[in-house]
This record gives sequence, structure tokens and C-alpha cells, in this order.
Amino acid sequence: MPQLYPPSANALVRWSLIGGGVFVVLLVTALTFLARTSNNRVGVPVAQPVDFPHNTHVVDLGLDCRYCHSTVETSNTASVPSTETCMTCHSQIRTNTPQLEPVFASWEADVPIAWNRVHDLPDYTYFDHSVHVNNGVGCSSCHGRVDQMRTAFKTEAMTMGWCLECHRDPATQLRPRSEVFNMEYSHPSRPEVQRAIGEQLIAAYHIDTDRLIQCSTCHR
Repeated sequence: MPQLYPPSANALVRWSLIGGGVFVVLLVTALTFLARTSNNRVGVPVAQPVDFPHNTHVVDLGLDCRYCHSTVETSNTASVPSTETCMTCHSQIRTNTPQLEPVFASWEADVPIAWNRVHDLPDYTYFDHSVHVNNGVGCSSCHGRVDQMRTAFKTEAMTMGWCLECHRDPATQLRPRSEVFNMEYSHPSRPEVQRAIGEQLIAAYHIDTDRLIQCSTCHR
């Protein structure tokens, strides 16, 4: 029986299969990367209905994070400032500033300001702010130096892998509770010193390190 295909056809089929396999691997890799980063927008300032320069309020005026994010120590959410919080000062200060018109309009209409989220975790992820700040995780550890930002933006992608780096070894990231809201705090430069401090805090705060890496801790 005459040969229907030349010998080179075998090589063509072989390379086609290899090329197809490589394409599938690259496609899956690309889709995985996009799934992890499409909603991250790290470094991109998030416009707000009211121009709120964090650097002015925190550095120049000395406001503590908790002045606006009042539930951060007691709730899973940090909360956003109510119009009443803004008007505590701005009913007396800069009352004719055009940039504050949305605040005054909100106050008059008794309608909350629709702040835009900077950090928006997926619905399948549970995150409790109070648990973190009460156990020595500083604001700047996740949110960066917000005190230096005019318009807030994400400094970390907050992927599952990034969170697990801390959950698997929290001693490297913990700080005393008294320093949680200190935006200028820096960990000791020597890793062994930080680890010693972190392990002391784990014991003092009764942190269950085994539970930190259980799936149900963050996915409920």
C-alpha cells in the first residue's frame, strides 16, 4: 500500500502537539495572572467625591486614623467617615471652600457621602480589621504610608499568597499594640530582633498560629 503521508508529517504532528501544549500552559498562566491582578490596581489613586488629602489631615493636622475610621478596633470593617465627622471641623473651618461642597450638600440633604472603595476584597474572603489591629498588625503593614498620600491608593496587591506570608510567619510582622497606628513605625533592622519581639507578642496576645493557616479562617 502506498504511503499517504511523507515521513516529515510525523515530525509536524509531534511539534504541533508540543506547540499546542505550550500554548495551553501559557494561556492558563496568563489567565491566572490576570485573575490575580485585574482588580489590584496597585499604585493607582482612587478618586473620591470629596478631595480628602490624607497627608494634610494626618501629618499637618495630626489626626489619628481612628478619628475617621472609628470602628477599626471593634469591627471587621474600619468604616468610612460620616458627614457628621467631617462637619465636626468643617462647620467652622473652610466653610466656603468649593471642594467641600459635596460635604455641605450631604449634610443639608442628610444623605451619606458615597466614598469609593480603595481596597475591595472578593466576597469569598473574610477580613476582620479589629482582629488584626488588636493583635499587633499595623495599619501601614497593609495600607502603606497613607499619611504621605494626597489621594489614597493601594500599595499591596493583597493576593492570597501575600496574606499567607504573614499568616505562616506572623512573628516577622507584628508590632506592639501601642504602635499599630503609628505610620512612621519601622521594624528592627535585624531579623533576629524582630523575630524575638514577634514571638513575645504572639505569646502575650494569645495568637493561635495554627488557626492562622486554616482555610476557614479567611474563607467562610
